[in-house]
Amino acid sequence: MEPPHPPPSLVSMIENGPTRQRVEVSFVCAAPVRQIERASGVSEVDVDPDGRTVRCRVDGSFQPFLDALRGHEVLVLQSSPAASAYPKEGH
Repeated sequence: MEPPHPPPSLVSMIENGPTRQRVEVSFVCAAPVRQIERASGVSEVDVDPDGRTVRCRVDGSFQPFLDALRGHEVLVLQSSPAASAYPKEGH
C-alpha cells in the first residue's frame, strides 16, 4: 500500500492551477444524486445500479461537493488526481 501523500501547499496549488479530482463515494442509503449533480464543479456523475455508490469528477474546490453530501451518511470517500485539463501557460 502506498503511503498517503502530504496535502498540497497553497503555493503548489497556485502554481499548478485548479485541481481536478476523480471521486468515488459510497453511502449507507441511497446517494443524494440530484444534489451532487447540481454542485458547482461536479461533472461526469455515474451511479452504481444499487444507488449507493457515486463516481464523479470534481474541478476546483471540494466545498460544493461536500455540501451536497450534508445529511447523508458516507461509508467510503476516495479521491485521486485526474488527468489535468488545465495545462500551465507556456507548456
